[in-house]
Amino acid sequence: MDNALQRMMRRQLDAQGWSYGDVARRGGLPRSTVHHLATAERLVRMPQPATLERLAAGLELPLETVRRAAAETCGIYLYAEGEPGAPTDPEVATLIASLQQLSAADRQHVAALVDSLLRRGPRPD
Repeated sequence: MDNALQRMMRRQLDAQGWSYGDVARRGGLPRSTVHHLATAERLVRMPQPATLERLAAGLELPLETVRRAAAETCGIYLYAEGEPGAPTDPEVATLIASLQQLSAADRQHVAALVDSLLRRGPRPD
């Protein structure tokens, strides 16, 4: 059974007549990384942002398209930009979506951590 990332990659590879090596060279990724992302039944965690950026470049697809396919493959829902209530920061969207995968006890721990950070007051960036 294939997943969203595999389907997206296969469509682009077939449409362009590219190999994993072609995508790897175009995006500056190891061929093994491209192969893994294209063939892994499921991803246990979201690929690093730099990996997604390079994969998008190698596939000549918008970063958001690649990010959404990877997130769906990991079981994470990312809000679409412009959706009511959608966060505009991609990190915020990923954090919100990831919380749904945590147990109730783990969500309480995250909430306590956020609360303690907020009580420390503003910090310069």
